[in-house]
Amino acid sequence: MKPGAVGKIQRQRGAALLLAMLTVTLVAALSATVLWQQWQAIEVESAERSRVQAGWILTGAVDYARLILIEDARTGGPDHLAEPWAVVLKEARLSSFLAADKNNNSGSADSAPEAFLSGRIEDMQSRLNVSNLIDGDNVSSPDLVAFTRLFSLLGLPPAELSTLAETLRLTTVKGDTTPAGSTVPLTPQHMRELAWLGLTPNTLALLAPYASVLPGRSTINLNTASPEVIYASVPGLEMAQAQTLVDERARSPFRTLEDARRFVGLAADRITEARYSVNTRFFEVRGRLRLDKLVVEERSLLQRDGVDVKTLWREKAALDDT
Repeated sequence: MKPGAVGKIQRQRGAALLLAMLTVTLVAALSATVLWQQWQAIEVESAERSRVQAGWILTGAVDYARLILIEDARTGGPDHLAEPWAVVLKEARLSSFLAADKNNNSGSADSAPEAFLSGRIEDMQSRLNVSNLIDGDNVSSPDLVAFTRLFSLLGLPPAELSTLAETLRLTTVKGDTTPAGSTVPLTPQHMRELAWLGLTPNTLALLAPYASVLPGRSTINLNTASPEVIYASVPGLEMAQAQTLVDERARSPFRTLEDARRFVGLAADRITEARYSVNTRFFEVRGRLRLDKLVVEERSLLQRDGVDVKTLWREKAALDDT
C-alpha cells in the first residue's frame, strides 16, 4: 500500500475516533442535563407537596383553635389566662396526636412523617389598639394619652407617635377634605404596615408586644393585659398598681370590672365599660409546622361573637430551617 494511502486511512480513523468521542461527550452532556432537570422537577414537586401538606395541617390547626374558642364561649364567664385557649402548644411530633386518636388507622407512630407542630392563641385585646387612636374623623385624646404613656415607658420617639396619629387620621378623611397634593396611605391591617404611617422598624419591634391593629375600636381586657398596657391606658396609675392588678387576677380572675376597680385606688373611676372589659372578641392564632427542612408559619385573626367565630385574615410564610 502506498504511503499516501496509509496516511489517508489513519486520518480517517482519527476523524472517526474524534467524532465518536464528540458523540459520547454530547450524549453524556444531554443525559446529565436530562437527569438534572428530572432531579430539579422532583425537588420542586416534593417541596410543593410539603408546602401543601403543611398548609392543610395548619388549616386544621386553625379550625381546632376555632373549636376551642367556641367551646369557651359556650362555657361563658370572663376570658382570662387560666383558660384552655391560653395554653401554649409547645413543639410536639405530629404522630403523637395521631397515636392519641383511637379512631386513627394510619399506621404506627413510626410510619408517620417527621412533622412537628406548635402554636398558641393570643388575646389581641390585651394590647393597646392602634385603631382606637381615631374616633370619627378626629384623634381620640384619651387614647393618644395612653399611647404617649406607652411610648414614654418604652423610650420611643414621641414625634413618631404624632406622625402616626395624624397620618392615621388622614386615612379616615373623605373626599375633598383630603389636603391637596397629599398622598394618603391605605388603612393598615397589620402592625408591620404602620411603617406606612411613619414608624421606624426599631419602634415597631419594641411596640409589637403591647399594641395591635384591630378592625375598629375595642376595649382592653384587664384579665389578659400586661402591666405595661394597664399602666399606659389608665392615666394617673402607677406601675406598681398595675403590677398589683396583674398579681391579684392571677390568684382569681376578675369576673367584673368592679373586681378590678378595688385594686387601682383613686384611678377606679377611670375603669369604665367604654374602655375596659373582662371579655375578648379578637384573638390571634399562631401556628408553626416543621416538616424536615421546611418550616411553615401562619397567623390568623379571629373574631368571636357569641359562638360565631370567623376568620378576618390569614397570612402564611414558608422558611428554610437551615
